Amino acid sequence: MKLLVINGPNLNMLGVREPNLYGKEDYKALVSYIKGVAKENGVSVKVVQSNYEGKLVTIIQKAKDKFDGIIINAGAYTHTSVAILDALKSVGLLTVEVHLTDINSREEFRRLSYVSMVAEKQIAGKGFAGYKQAIEYFAQRG
Repeated sequence: MKLLVINGPNLNMLGVREPNLYGKEDYKALVSYIKGVAKENGVSVKVVQSNYEGKLVTIIQKAKDKFDGIIINAGAYTHTSVAILDALKSVGLLTVEVHLTDINSREEFRRLSYVSMVAEKQIAGKGFAGYKQAIEYFAQRG
């Protein structure tokens, strides 16, 4: 199984950006964690991050016929990007949405998730472990 893990804007600032919400570990630690969990579950994984909406759309489009599924933390684009929603719809890949924080208990505007309109599952508020849950979800599905 081949998974694409997509991280959106400001995830590269982990460890610096609001450590009280997002923790003190940096983005490099997150990538290492994801790769370790994937290996433990016998899953191949590619991890990408961009702060640019158009680049994220292109990454999603290029995933078609190359990956079995997508794990996406679209960051702030979760709440604003119909373009990312449409890209996810267009590739038809099983998608799991992940958020480090619980977006449903934060500011009102964060409760709208365009990604959840196509994602089979949303995992929020579990920190790095949310990515583990997403990878395990795919691994169990085979």
